[in-house]
Amino acid sequence: MTDPRPAPEGVDPNTPNVARMYDYFLGGKNNFAADRAAAESILATFPDTRSSAIEGRAFLARAVRTLVDAGVRQIVDIGSGLPTQGNVHEIAHVTAPDTRVTYVDYDPVVCSHARALLGGDPHVSVVRADFREPDDLIRRLEGLVDFDRPVAFLMFAILHFIPDSAKPYEVVGRLRDLSAPGSYLAISHARDARPELTPEALEIYNRATASLALRTHEEITRFFEGYELLEPGLVYPEDWRPDPDEPRLEQAPSAGFSAVGRKP
Repeated sequence: MTDPRPAPEGVDPNTPNVARMYDYFLGGKNNFAADRAAAESILATFPDTRSSAIEGRAFLARAVRTLVDAGVRQIVDIGSGLPTQGNVHEIAHVTAPDTRVTYVDYDPVVCSHARALLGGDPHVSVVRADFREPDDLIRRLEGLVDFDRPVAFLMFAILHFIPDSAKPYEVVGRLRDLSAPGSYLAISHARDARPELTPEALEIYNRATASLALRTHEEITRFFEGYELLEPGLVYPEDWRPDPDEPRLEQAPSAGFSAVGRKP
């Protein structure tokens, strides 16, 4: 695979980037040859990865609509990745144009790209911060988020790139404790769908910008401690409040689980 486009300054086009790989799975064009090669290696072992990514994106849309319908007007999308079709603010603003959306990512290229595409909307902000450094993350959210009012934290396809050594449960707990009653947490997280092949996938991601940390249903549920899960609980994303008018993809059960919880 070749790519005639020059890479932006500071970008290594030869190292696969998980955000750009995800963009490729969704059919986007913000990726390089190394990203496509790594993504195709994943697809060769896990052919349902693309459909799982698409189903995950559809879950995002349904979850955001649910949050806005519940009255949430502050959304923080942590690990937002590259802007693509159906961004959080676009979905939220259909119903509530005053919804404040803050995108957070640690990748400087992702943030630069997001600012270029999303700039000009007074209700949208882009923050460069790392989930693994919660003090800095919280500091950067000051002035953008009113923690005395309900806020929804979105963590779609990020926690399975955070190993236990980085204390992800503690970070999620800190954000929960900081938020007001009536706040929400929405998560999508990859599972160990084919244990006999997982080492191959792990090796591919180990060569990219983030390694995988797959977790069980019980381990993913732990992230919702202190929250009340909305029905139907932690399920395959395609089973979370599916839209009857939305066609379901022909695929095996998703390679991950999704849920939304509310802080009482």
